[in-house]
Amino acid sequence: MNKTHVLNGTRKTKQREAILKVLKDTNCHPGAHWIYEKVRREIPHISLGTVYRDLKILKEMGKIRELVFTGNMTHFDGITKQHIHFYCQKCNSISDIEEPVNMEIDKSVAAKNGFKVYCHRMDFFGLCRACRS
Repeated sequence: MNKTHVLNGTRKTKQREAILKVLKDTNCHPGAHWIYEKVRREIPHISLGTVYRDLKILKEMGKIRELVFTGNMTHFDGITKQHIHFYCQKCNSISDIEEPVNMEIDKSVAAKNGFKVYCHRMDFFGLCRACRS
């Protein structure tokens, strides 16, 4: 049974729901191929192209975040609230940092520059514990 309805001009699909579930159920920040492999377990005939298209739609809908650090690899995050990431430059792992986000920075930058700031992104780069050993 294919449940469909329109949300913000976009149909709700089984494939999109499966992709979103995979992202919400993981603590890692996977790439599209990793997500594709997980979703294929539930929907064997899904194509990689569908996964890429649905990731783009989910991002545009504000259901997921797209993370671009270095290189060509794009990662995705099922946590949409503003938070901080740590990127290991050796093993390429991405971790969430449990620190409060300074929302006053948005107000300060807006006031000093005349911008309308919706959010900001703060990321840390270095070596994770495993790579430091």
